[in-house]
Amino acid sequence: MQPIVLASTSTYRKAILDKLKIPFEIDSPNIDEQQQPNETAESLVERLALEKAQAVALRHPNALIIGSDQVAVLGDQILGKPIIHQRAVEQLQACRGQRITFLTALCLLNSGTNHPQQVVEPFHVQFKDLNDQQIENYLIKEQPYNCAGSFKSEGLGISLFSKLEGDDPNSLIGLPLIRLVAMLEKEGVEVI
Repeated sequence: MQPIVLASTSTYRKAILDKLKIPFEIDSPNIDEQQQPNETAESLVERLALEKAQAVALRHPNALIIGSDQVAVLGDQILGKPIIHQRAVEQLQACRGQRITFLTALCLLNSGTNHPQQVVEPFHVQFKDLNDQQIENYLIKEQPYNCAGSFKSEGLGISLFSKLEGDDPNSLIGLPLIRLVAMLEKEGVEVI
């Protein structure tokens, strides 16, 4: 069996992939993740997932490389990492009562054949109509300043939502396992 390599240093993606109980390695892709001019959110994540896999494939010439990228979108605006408290407050105020779409791109690249399988999986969350004190309380408790959209859905951030909609709850955290299992099967990897 070809080695499987996760092109990510995300502890959340590693934890999700661990659920499949298959051996894999981790390698950091170290790519420029800046959005290109006129690039849509969907095109951005699709490109970055492929570029992450391609960067890691250079060091793993006959492996199955998993690349993934995610953005949160409010309307047509990509929600970035707030970094500072005030920006996080502003993001969560903009999100309250709104439907946010997470776009998670997945790429499985066979570095032996240079053949990629790619998909962009949408997942929607409906925010509660939060008051300013709830937003402050959440930010103080979780401090999600390095998280796109100013929340961690895999943590206390779940309390911000009134509804979740999508095919795979793992997509919300950043790695759509249902799609990944299907891609791995096409490469001859039997998960079960």
